[in-house]
Amino acid sequence: MKIIIVWFLFVLSACVANAQSTTDIMVGGGFDLFKTNNRKLFDKGQVNLEANYFVARHFAVGAGVELWTANPNSFVMGMRWYADDNFFGRLRGLIGANDVSVGAGWSKPLLTNWRFEALADFYFHGDFGLRAGVAYIIN
Repeated sequence: MKIIIVWFLFVLSACVANAQSTTDIMVGGGFDLFKTNNRKLFDKGQVNLEANYFVARHFAVGAGVELWTANPNSFVMGMRWYADDNFFGRLRGLIGANDVSVGAGWSKPLLTNWRFEALADFYFHGDFGLRAGVAYIIN
């Protein structure tokens, strides 16, 4: 009886697993909670919208936009490498701001296809930012 219960729980967990797989598309957005070039509270804002395509289980390429209230908006191209299902590193080029960012992030599954993401980015122009957002995985 115990083996049947364990087998049932294993099959159930495999059906509702939140991991991404090859050819999945993840669409998301986020906003900056903190950035070193902000001098006053609510002085300026930064929001991003992006889509990532999983070429392999732990590697995704993506594109999107960065919308800034005080700087030129940027088209973004980049990639993510997932060390596991929750932690990833990323590299992005910001066309329009003429900058590159390298960062790391953490994602927490909320529902089957929804994730909460927290990210830290270092911009080559010398700024550092912390970002939060949500993403939806299209299977």
